[in-house]
Amino acid sequence: MTLSRREFVKWMAASSGAAAVAGCAGLGGPSAGRVVVVGGGYGGATAARYIKQWAPDIDVTVVERNDTFVSCPISNLVLGGNTQIGNITMGYDGLKARGVRVVRGDAVAVDAAAKQVRLADGSSLAYDRVIVSPGIDFIYDQIPGMKSADAQNRVLHAWKAGPQTVALRKQLEAMPDGGVFVFQFPMAPYRCPPGPYERVCQVADYFKRAKPRSKIIVLDANPDIVSKKGLFLAAWNGMYKGMIDYRPNSELADVDVKGMTVKLTFDNVKGDVLNVVPPHRAGDIASKAGLITANQRWCGIDWLTMESVAVKGVHVLGDATLSAPAMPKSASMANQHAKVCAAAVTALIKGQPVNPQPMMMNTCYSFVDGRNVMHVASVHTYDAAQKTMVAVKGAGGVSDKASELEGTYAWGWARNIWGDALG
Repeated sequence: MTLSRREFVKWMAASSGAAAVAGCAGLGGPSAGRVVVVGGGYGGATAARYIKQWAPDIDVTVVERNDTFVSCPISNLVLGGNTQIGNITMGYDGLKARGVRVVRGDAVAVDAAAKQVRLADGSSLAYDRVIVSPGIDFIYDQIPGMKSADAQNRVLHAWKAGPQTVALRKQLEAMPDGGVFVFQFPMAPYRCPPGPYERVCQVADYFKRAKPRSKIIVLDANPDIVSKKGLFLAAWNGMYKGMIDYRPNSELADVDVKGMTVKLTFDNVKGDVLNVVPPHRAGDIASKAGLITANQRWCGIDWLTMESVAVKGVHVLGDATLSAPAMPKSASMANQHAKVCAAAVTALIKGQPVNPQPMMMNTCYSFVDGRNVMHVASVHTYDAAQKTMVAVKGAGGVSDKASELEGTYAWGWARNIWGDALG
């Protein structure tokens, strides 16, 4: 077949256009860049999903030690017998279907100079940008009696949803009617401010149905309830009246695991089941990568890009960050961090401007029993003068009461955010 010069030029233009479209669509075209995401939780999974959605020509790899995603929100319901662990456990097939590579393994180092993430098996992943979303780890050094693995397996935190959630539920089931559940948790900041008080409600709901002579002693290191105080007190003094002994300013000194005793600064409290949540810090990989900048616990970041202030080219999301004023460590916030980060990373790789005015929304639902729920919500915007996110006055708010209607909303929120994060 022969082509005229004009036909040849038209054919070349059409072919070039098709190749460009294929490249932009990630259909075998050249890669625009490589992003490695460490951690497949609410922050990491969402970031991976949206980078791939917004820029299919960017190669995205998620490194996650677990083969399934287990949701911390809703997990307290497992303790109350109001749902099963399988109902909050999902896989990563949705991300894989979008073209995200999911590597099961432990990230042990981030080499910012070489732009590589090293894994425990000796392999490494090259990157142009890396996103670290490691969640939290616990500060056991402050609790001498809890340093051993045996002690940690006997006195559970269940603050990372999964095997410990199931194990604590079994401890509650084995506890005799008339027994005492002792629950101690640290000073804020910690993951999910309303989480401890929701847990109290869920355990009380279970006791009310199955062990009505049992009691709950709440040892809060904070001077008062830090979230939804009036709503939680309404439940404790109403449907759970006489079951809950709330003790603020209960600073933990140690735990006598053998004697099943929580040792406070000025008191000792014995129980049949102990649930102790140690103070939090950013996950281990954040420490190893030199990302922790505040109080040896949290990672300072640039809120326009979520990039570490300590290590360039490394972005940090979720609970590991040094929170902005009035910003909770929640699943909603991790999801919002991830979207701001995904947009920024995409722009940085493609040489485009970064959004100068990001906004984030937060909603936290709390179940007071198996059906009645309340919420707190907030909106946060970037303040250029302060170089941080600030709460928008008059936005958000708190429920006036717990209701079954909000229970419907809560389950809808959960299913929507699971789909949003996991593709």
